[in-house]
Amino acid sequence: MKKALIETGKSLAEALIIVAIIIVVAYAATGTWHIGFAVESGSMLPNMNVGDLIFVQAPQRTDIITCEEGKLADYKSFNGYGDVIIYRPNGLSSRTPIIHRAMYWVEKEGQMPNGRPAPHEGYITKGDHNAGYDQPNLQPVKPEWVVAIAKARAPYLGYPSLILKNPSILKEWFLNLW
Repeated sequence: MKKALIETGKSLAEALIIVAIIIVVAYAATGTWHIGFAVESGSMLPNMNVGDLIFVQAPQRTDIITCEEGKLADYKSFNGYGDVIIYRPNGLSSRTPIIHRAMYWVEKEGQMPNGRPAPHEGYITKGDHNAGYDQPNLQPVKPEWVVAIAKARAPYLGYPSLILKNPSILKEWFLNLW
């Protein structure tokens, strides 16, 4: 019995060390403790689906390229021009981060999509599947509100996170499979 407990303890310690190594390597590679984000809505269809796990990079590690700039440089990310960013709406940490494409940069007092002057400089964003920009309801995204830049996606791997937040998603997911 004692030997079995010692072996179990060793196995757990090895597993924790492996997880710690993976986390440290992921941080070294991406520059952020946020290794990935689960897609919660269909606003980025067809390029990101509900339940996808989006792997990210810290915004400090690279420049954000807007859709406008991406067209000029022929730079695409997730089948569209420009980078997809993850940001806190209006900078509020209490709000769920939004994963949308950076469409263009607006200067303070520049014209926002709704025709009003921008209260400050920042990114104007839009979900690929959405008809309009996010900014009729939100402020331009300040650089410090950007949590990460999307770099790759793994289908379905975000579902465990979504299910933990909302268990009814499990039923919905199974219904969609059949």
